[in-house]
Amino acid sequence: MIGGVFIYNHKGEVLISRVYRDDIGRNAVDAFRVNVIHARQQARFPVVNIARTSFFYTKRSNIWLCAVAKQNINAAMVFEFLTKMIDIMQSYFGKISEENVKNNFVLIYELLDEILDFGYPQNSDTGVLKSFITQQGVRPVTREEQTNVTSAVTGQIGWRREGIKYRRNELFLDVIESVNLLMSQQGQVLSTHVAGRVAMKSYLSGMPECKFGINDKITVENRTKNQTDTSNNGSTNPSTTTTTKTAIAIDDCQFHQCVKLSKFESEHAISFIPPDGEFELMRYRTTKDISLPFRVIPLVREIGRTKMEVKVVVKSNFKPTLIGQKIEIRIPIPPNTCDVQLLCMKGKAKHKASDNAIVWKMKRMGGMKESQLSAEIELTPNDKKKWNRPPISMNFEVPFAPSGFKVRYLKVFEHKLNYSDSETIKWVRYIGKSGLYETRS
Repeated sequence: MIGGVFIYNHKGEVLISRVYRDDIGRNAVDAFRVNVIHARQQARFPVVNIARTSFFYTKRSNIWLCAVAKQNINAAMVFEFLTKMIDIMQSYFGKISEENVKNNFVLIYELLDEILDFGYPQNSDTGVLKSFITQQGVRPVTREEQTNVTSAVTGQIGWRREGIKYRRNELFLDVIESVNLLMSQQGQVLSTHVAGRVAMKSYLSGMPECKFGINDKITVENRTKNQTDTSNNGSTNPSTTTTTKTAIAIDDCQFHQCVKLSKFESEHAISFIPPDGEFELMRYRTTKDISLPFRVIPLVREIGRTKMEVKVVVKSNFKPTLIGQKIEIRIPIPPNTCDVQLLCMKGKAKHKASDNAIVWKMKRMGGMKESQLSAEIELTPNDKKKWNRPPISMNFEVPFAPSGFKVRYLKVFEHKLNYSDSETIKWVRYIGKSGLYETRS
């Protein structure tokens, strides 16, 4: 359990101080200020133990948030609470700054009294908190609101209130993937994985239930098996064989609290009642059968000690009908570079002396295309140890999911207001981005 929560400014002045247990005294406030904020060497770890007291802290712009405990408690839980507290404050008054904290200190104390009880984290759902705490303070709670709050705290649906109405029912779904790659100079993939997330914007009336199907391997294999078992002659349907090839193997995934996990485990269908507005439905990770959008082929030739030639070829490996955007290739060069002559087939390239790199940018590049950059680099004589070449990094954005993730269906059911799935406007978009996308040179 948490003994106290303190918020400091960059000078170490206490803006908010809330003590929940008697074992935390005023000296704990001063200990954190002296040993962390005013320390000569910046602390490397987010947890500091001073005089048998543990300090868990995080920093946002010029504000320090610190939770204090005497007992041995779950550190992950404390940081989850601090992160949630930051999200709650941002939803109430926007950017977390010294001025905003001072202007809303009454509200912050009210929030701390609600989300922590004797040091134990309680309900921290923003939607529920906003139903009975406003920026001006606590307003009188009607009997109906009291019932809603009670059901939200103890019941099933705390993330969505009743009575939501829209003139037009719309659902937006974005599949956003970050591709991470480390490739050798010879073109061998050393490591690769995709970190993906499904973000949604829900503008639906009433209390709808949504069903969302994806082409993960388990779901498609079960479907194939069922169709094979029901066939009369025992032969496999050709269409199911094609479907299996397009299935992806998800290594691990994490869902929003609105997802009914029991249905996912039994039926492998993602069924949920969505929160109103924008939210993240799921996160996932996959390491197999990844379509790498680009390949970088470097060729570096050292001519003596004062000259170097660099040639970089970029090839796009996706369909010709698609277009990659926001392409940036960062080519490291030695620190003792004195002059660079650049020639590129497409886009713009420049030497950034402050970063010891050549930055090559292209607004867009079609599928199955290639482009080339050549550079002649003059070096000043250097007696220091040999330069270890850092990898070439790349940033980009493509309109598809490199893992092969596909939305098989997205259905909406609303029994009370009785609007059908066909009346709901649904939008699905795929975005592939670069994570740490590197090629050794």
